[in-house]
Amino acid sequence: MDQLEIKTAIQISKSKAEVFEAITDPEKMYNYFISESTGEMVEGQSVTWKFPEFEGEVLIEVKRLIPDELISFEWEGAKDKKLLVSISLTEMPDKSTLVKVTEGKMANDKAGIQWFGGNTEGWANFLACLKAYMEHGINLRKGAFEFRGAEM
Repeated sequence: MDQLEIKTAIQISKSKAEVFEAITDPEKMYNYFISESTGEMVEGQSVTWKFPEFEGEVLIEVKRLIPDELISFEWEGAKDKKLLVSISLTEMPDKSTLVKVTEGKMANDKAGIQWFGGNTEGWANFLACLKAYMEHGINLRKGAFEFRGAEM
């Protein structure tokens, strides 16, 4: 395998419209993913996100939005690497939504493997937090990362 690509998914018991809004509206994202944003995601524009457990800001360049179907953006997913993230929404027979996240690609080398492990963990956490927030109103990130920076 020459190239690594992250692919992860989860099913959420909410409509595609509700899930799309929860991913593009920072007021909703504050409840499960980010601590600050410079605005709502708009195709062709950029926003900056801050995460409660990390220092610094992350520039998000929104490439494509198809309401209730697709969110696509570029960000520095790895050091000095702009990577494309695609989040697709598919309605399931029970009217729930299958959320698929794809990010990549990077070379299958030491840096690529480090990115693959860290960002796969990050996107799995994003999906679990999104599901907990949407289905149960719980913010799983609150208090979850205080150990970062501490001796382990």
